[in-house]
Amino acid sequence: MQQRWWVWIAAFLTTLGMCAVFACSSGTRPERAPLGPDGSSRVGVPVLVAKIDNSPQARPPVGLGAADLVYVEPVEGGLSRLAAVFSTDKPPAIGPVRSVRETDLTLLDQFGNPTLASSGAAPELVASVDRSSLQNASADRQPAAYYRDYSRDAPHNLFVRSDQLPVGGGWSSASQLHFGPTPAGGLPTQYQEARYQDTVIGFDWSPGHHRWLVSMDGAAYTVADTGQLMASTVVLQSVQVYDSAVSDIAGSVSPLAQTTGSGRALVLRDGQAFPAVWSRPSPQAGTTYTTPTATAIPFAPGQVWTVLVPAQLW
Repeated sequence: MQQRWWVWIAAFLTTLGMCAVFACSSGTRPERAPLGPDGSSRVGVPVLVAKIDNSPQARPPVGLGAADLVYVEPVEGGLSRLAAVFSTDKPPAIGPVRSVRETDLTLLDQFGNPTLASSGAAPELVASVDRSSLQNASADRQPAAYYRDYSRDAPHNLFVRSDQLPVGGGWSSASQLHFGPTPAGGLPTQYQEARYQDTVIGFDWSPGHHRWLVSMDGAAYTVADTGQLMASTVVLQSVQVYDSAVSDIAGSVSPLAQTTGSGRALVLRDGQAFPAVWSRPSPQAGTTYTTPTATAIPFAPGQVWTVLVPAQLW
């Protein structure tokens, strides 16, 4: 029987009390350094972030299996979009790429000044992207790096050649990746999911692969070049979501996810679920994840997925 992730949160909140949970977010933070899947330091290694289309028409993606970290963001229409962070390995082709959202400006600031690959941005957002710490390497700014795959329908067919983009700044020591052994206190779980209005992101634990198998809308999420996507660690992170000042061509308002502050989360690793508190004091800081008793929850080595779940849907 499917076990909902908020059931774990409710159990911990009932046991410990809301005040204890949120007081712990101001406790001592663990020492952290961005590490690659093999545990080696990524500090100073150039970072590339690609905005990847995750609508059903855009699947399967290309190059996503090489990402160190994948963020899932809510966008208009109840759909999702991905921000894939590459450092350890930058595949030759990545996509389909789509446009930047306002959420990205704060979310990605923690990485310093990475190269940001996208199809562009809404006119009212371009100036903000240019003023941010991100190196705007959109299709408008670096057209030679992008190409169309005409076996797919537009606008879900724009891809980028990573080796033709400007080199990004080095991975900041403030970013969130911290790997370590499995902590105590996990609750065994086989499946968890996060739901947007029109997207379901699922994670099935595979003991044989020792990974979470990623699914989208009930189907295995595969990459055209490497096959089934598998995460070593998954974070389901409750965030406040507001209407931004940007709308798409159909008039749908783009949501803005708030990724600074603190809130509830669920960390999945090693076939276990760890109810957590997330904390990020500023856009330049990485996010920490701790148990309700202020113990750090490290990640398992490998690809990390963080799903930004609107608090309204928690």
